[in-house]
Amino acid sequence: MIPPVILREGQTLHGGSLWVRYANFVRLPHTVFALPFALVGVVLASYRAPMQWSAVGWAIVAFTAARFAAMGFNRIADRAYDAMNPRTAMREIPAGLLTVREATIAVVVAALLFVVAAWQINPICLMLSPIALAWVLFYSLTKRFTRWSHLVLGLGMGIAPVGGYLAMTGAWSAPWWVLPVLAGAVMTWGAGFDLLYALQDIAFDRQHRLHSIPASIGIPKTIRLSRALHAATVGLLAIVVAEVVGLDRAALGSWVGVAAVAGLLVYEHSLISHDDQSRLDAAFFTMNGVISIVFFACILLDRIV
Repeated sequence: MIPPVILREGQTLHGGSLWVRYANFVRLPHTVFALPFALVGVVLASYRAPMQWSAVGWAIVAFTAARFAAMGFNRIADRAYDAMNPRTAMREIPAGLLTVREATIAVVVAALLFVVAAWQINPICLMLSPIALAWVLFYSLTKRFTRWSHLVLGLGMGIAPVGGYLAMTGAWSAPWWVLPVLAGAVMTWGAGFDLLYALQDIAFDRQHRLHSIPASIGIPKTIRLSRALHAATVGLLAIVVAEVVGLDRAALGSWVGVAAVAGLLVYEHSLISHDDQSRLDAAFFTMNGVISIVFFACILLDRIV
């Protein structure tokens, strides 16, 4: 019998040390996706409240810890499925590089660190921290009963800029709808690219009765839905920039950022079609990292120049 081909996922670090294994366990390079949007929340909050560098530091710690806990819990919850899927069989738990006990301890420590960081920031962040943590952990269970898990993941990512904003101000936005719209922009962005990423597992999800939108509606409709979500991302970012930064020349950098996001998303979707997903890694990993960094850089440039 010919042994199955075992594939190793991209965007992993090389080496066998415990640090490298934990970094790959939670795909540390993927932090570049949502961390810049958390910092976008920080910068937008500076239009209302003075920058507090200690709060910025603790916000970065909180984001990193929450992401570690969420990713780690996902790997623990999905370890049996990961072992059966050739694409994920070399993940750290099924490959025997980390034990479930080691993974669980790391997740618990990360969750506690998240709450401590929220406590160090301000009372509203501490109060909301259990809700945020519960939501990002809940995502890992959703594919078992709903195809809308992509939106659950997207909303989990949308919490990041809200947390960054609250870390600076200690109070909800005025007008109240700014933070929900900002979260919605990141949610639609994250859900849109997660739909594309999930195209890889359509056959596996159907075989093992896991729920996903691609497995439910097929490739062409999934790509169209992803495009619609990403169109919404651009519109929602424009609404936030118009309200918080403004429409005059002083906001030029931010509007360049919105235009850049639109252009990069168009290019991302040009890499994928219903009959060719060979460049999915480039669309998912490279382009989405660029999108978040470029938008943050434009928002920051407006604030400091």
